[in-house]
Amino acid sequence: MTDATLLALDGLRDFSMLKWYVIPLLSITFYIYTREIKEARQTQNWNAVFAGLTIFGVDFFNETWNSWVMVLSGRSAFWTTPGDTALRTLVGWNIEIMFMFSILGIVYYHSLNEDRTAKILGIPDMWFWAIGYSAFSVFIECFLNLGGHLVWEYPFWGRSFGGVWLIFLIGYFHFFCAAIFVITRKTTKAKLITIGIIYLIPILMNILGLGVFKWNY
Repeated sequence: MTDATLLALDGLRDFSMLKWYVIPLLSITFYIYTREIKEARQTQNWNAVFAGLTIFGVDFFNETWNSWVMVLSGRSAFWTTPGDTALRTLVGWNIEIMFMFSILGIVYYHSLNEDRTAKILGIPDMWFWAIGYSAFSVFIECFLNLGGHLVWEYPFWGRSFGGVWLIFLIGYFHFFCAAIFVITRKTTKAKLITIGIIYLIPILMNILGLGVFKWNY
């Protein structure tokens, strides 16, 4: 295994690493969701909450299969997060990342124009923001990689032209595609079923990997 992988495995899910700043981050996240739920009860529009849950769920899936890559390769995941953190939950996931993704979908939803036919630079509004937030996220990841906080092991997943596009597509863009798919379903039932499936897959993968196979990732 790579040095970065070994560092990421060290202290994995070690609650003695917890820092006090997790508490205000948790409070802020609770506040955001409480406000969104309160508004949704009044308007019967739950799309902001659904978008938030969707993007976090897809990230949960991404981080799970990335961890499986580490185990199955015996070398490294596509990305690892060996740097300082208040809690490392998986080899490529930490609590700070989790808080960010828990509200990213809400940020995305509130960027959308209420007019679903609206366009920006000739691109449908929903897809413009999906592309924009994905590109900005990749931009930030490059700086995290330069600082050693986010390690990319494989040459096809990095700051090369092809690597950046792969991170854009697999690392972020499909998150927003999933959010668009969910919030454009016609019924609340269909939205909830879709979100349920998104969470069910990584939950089953982790039951299998962590519970049955006893993998450490």
